[in-house]
Amino acid sequence: MNIPALDLPQPQAALSAPRPCSGTTLADRQNQADGGLALANPFAALLAALNARAMTAARWLSMPLCASLAACSSAPPAPDWQVNAKSSIERATDAGLRGDIGIEGAEFARARAEVARTGQPALMARLELLRCATQVAALDFAPCSGYESLAGDAAPPEQAYARYLEGQATPADAALLPLAHRTLASQPTAPDAALSAITDPQSRLIAAGVLLRRSQATPGVIEQAVATASSQGWRRPLLAWLGVQQQRAQAAGAAQEAARIQRRIELVLQAQR
Repeated sequence: MNIPALDLPQPQAALSAPRPCSGTTLADRQNQADGGLALANPFAALLAALNARAMTAARWLSMPLCASLAACSSAPPAPDWQVNAKSSIERATDAGLRGDIGIEGAEFARARAEVARTGQPALMARLELLRCATQVAALDFAPCSGYESLAGDAAPPEQAYARYLEGQATPADAALLPLAHRTLASQPTAPDAALSAITDPQSRLIAAGVLLRRSQATPGVIEQAVATASSQGWRRPLLAWLGVQQQRAQAAGAAQEAARIQRRIELVLQAQR
């Protein structure tokens, strides 16, 4: 999401070579790109991680703020709970998209334990939304129970995003959503074009999941979702979207197309054996 990234420095060894500070932080630049949308709490990057990065969700959190700690050494070190949560979220998100559910569950439990140390339900609500969005990308529409129990403590942007993931966003929610998803929240008349305008792979899959949930997934939307998951090697969403594509082919009586899709499904399943 296009919400300012968490002020979370990496360990020194993982940072790039120092270079002078530009005078603006990554959060400043990201906030400008998002039209000024910002959350007061520094853990807002859990949502930024979902939809505004060029890599996987949690890797966005690991981007240096100015260039490196050496270049901006006046910044205080991040609390260890943030560092630990970042690492666990990164591994959980990657595992979830790969379809390694056991690893995803274990790493997410570690992330929850770290965030719980803060005693802040609003932060936990954001963490739960991160997981829910990844599930929507894989067409897992089970209730987001972890978030629902904390919804009363969530900030308006998170509440709007939760409605969006449920396929129930209103036009009034659009301004609170990440920039990439605002058009979809406004019920676009051309969902194929709206989806193709989203450049980040996971953001596109999340948006495609929302469209399917709203019964607005055209064949073009499904094909984009399949192509996106395939290009990233994300088994879990790929199998889900291939399944949808195959059901559509079978319903249309396209036996050869359904058989072709089945061969793709079997090939993906080989990677899980």
